[in-house]
Amino acid sequence: MRRARVDATQKEIVATFRRCGFKVAHTHTVGAGFPDIVVARHGWTALVEIKDGNLPPSRKKLTPDEEKFHREWPGEIHIIESPDDVIRLYESLVFDGQ
Repeated sequence: MRRARVDATQKEIVATFRRCGFKVAHTHTVGAGFPDIVVARHGWTALVEIKDGNLPPSRKKLTPDEEKFHREWPGEIHIIESPDDVIRLYESLVFDGQ
């Protein structure tokens, strides 16, 4: 089994989610395209794929397994590339009352 790769920005992104009051579960080792983390806040839960926003677009594309998983998953999945993306997601939830 190959070792799961962790994007360089994951630690900072996870810390930002936690500062915004989210619970975070690391799932990057699940494999088969499953996203890197699961986040939850006030009854709302989503899967999160972390990509390094500092890389060129060609280097942060979803893998074939990730594409398949995203296409088939019936729930909410977000692709987060930076702490700023976390803040935007948090603000969209707060203003929607979650």
